[in-house]
Amino acid sequence: MFQLERLIVQFLLNFVAREDLNAFLRNPQYTATLVGSLIAVSGALLGTFLLLRGMSLTSDAISHTVLLGIVVAFMLMSSILGQKPDLSSVWLIIGAAAAGVATVILTELIYRSGLVKQDAALGLAFPLLFALAVIIVSRFVDDVHLDEDAVMVGEIGVAWANTNSHCLVQAERTADGAHRAKPEYSCDSVTITPNDPRAEFTRQCVNCRRLGISPRDKEAEFTEICANCGDYSPAQAWQAGFTQKEPLLVFWPKSITVMAVMTLLTTIVVVLFYKELKLSTFDPTLAAALGFHPTLLHYGLMVMVSLVAVGAFDAVGSILVVAFFIIPPAAAYLLTDRLPRMLVYSSLIGAAGAYLGYDLARGNLLGLAQISDILAGLNDLFGLDLIEKWDSSISASMVLMIFFFFLAAWIFSPKYGLVSTMIRRSNQRRSFDHQVVLGHIHRHQGRVAESDEVTASTLHRHFRWSPTKMQRVLRQLRARNLVQTEADLVSLTARGETHARMFRQTQLTTETGGE
Repeated sequence: MFQLERLIVQFLLNFVAREDLNAFLRNPQYTATLVGSLIAVSGALLGTFLLLRGMSLTSDAISHTVLLGIVVAFMLMSSILGQKPDLSSVWLIIGAAAAGVATVILTELIYRSGLVKQDAALGLAFPLLFALAVIIVSRFVDDVHLDEDAVMVGEIGVAWANTNSHCLVQAERTADGAHRAKPEYSCDSVTITPNDPRAEFTRQCVNCRRLGISPRDKEAEFTEICANCGDYSPAQAWQAGFTQKEPLLVFWPKSITVMAVMTLLTTIVVVLFYKELKLSTFDPTLAAALGFHPTLLHYGLMVMVSLVAVGAFDAVGSILVVAFFIIPPAAAYLLTDRLPRMLVYSSLIGAAGAYLGYDLARGNLLGLAQISDILAGLNDLFGLDLIEKWDSSISASMVLMIFFFFLAAWIFSPKYGLVSTMIRRSNQRRSFDHQVVLGHIHRHQGRVAESDEVTASTLHRHFRWSPTKMQRVLRQLRARNLVQTEADLVSLTARGETHARMFRQTQLTTETGGE
């Protein structure tokens, strides 16, 4: 990852000054928004296929069980490889992916036993693996920064501070035309050994922890150790005072690299295997018949979900990452019936939620109002005692904004929204009312019982409607020039006669075809 970051930095410096690049990357809002948008896009692309497969909550299970893969990989790296891992380590990502696949395999084994349903099998598998991870952390792993906040909502607000420093060599032209590094801008690392004159020594109690005694106890035994020995990067060496000139540095947040790689990998997988994923999602039997291996695609999709979940773990935790997999595709599902558009819409909704969510965490609602002002107004209006100072989690605020977009799609979607559905049902009811009245008039018009059946004042009785409803329906029919009223007798106009006759023919054709 470090070498990849260095290549990216060198590329960006061709277009942006070092000071401007550092100013952007050291801005908490810019970094959090960028990382959140990358998580949202990668989660939305995969979540779309999970939603269409009816497997949305599988992302919830995997986001929990990746913790087991992280912990096991952490222990192996610490005890066997002697490395100090972080969440951007390749080994931790591989461990998390393995845990995600293990979740799917265990779920399917339980389900294939035939004793429980699939949703219950999932509910049995992931709590087991998550509980094992918690036990291992609490019993066998010391000094690990994994608290409830980190697990649930992550630390996307401090992503800008978790950086790698990349030293830049300032070159100068020599007399013979060659280029060499300026001596005052060194990118050399510094190693401090016990024999170095800059080494600092201190005493350490060697038996205090074993005996459970204080360093001031007379039985305490001490040894002299070097307090500052070790290898220092150019940035660390300058901060420690081992070099005189500050190196030219670019501070690159690790989360950006991790999520950029995950987003790029997700995009490549979706583009390359779009046809196979689409077919196996909508018709797995046909996909198997055509040799597309839907089972292999299924496990590949689960691996990608695991990779994105562990990549987002440090930023948004194992709980809120589920929202980035589910809510944007659910909102896009209400806006379109076409898969390509659904992929684009879900990505845009997730990215917009990440962008506006940071402002919401600071108390700015869509740039229209301050949350503190709204809370103060509620206190004044209803006599409440709400805390007016707004201070919320950034990642949780991003999820709230994404849910806001889902709510807007649920209400105002042109085809499937609540408003359009209510209007469509209202039109259907009105059309039905119109049609039954026209049919009744058409059936009795010109007959002996016409005066009893189609009189405006008594027509409502034949339908068991209220007089008000019948008058409203008749007004609507007259407005459409389908009926006319003379001496309290309702009759069809020529247009109404044609309309009733065409409807009857359509119904007869439908019934004949059904037989």
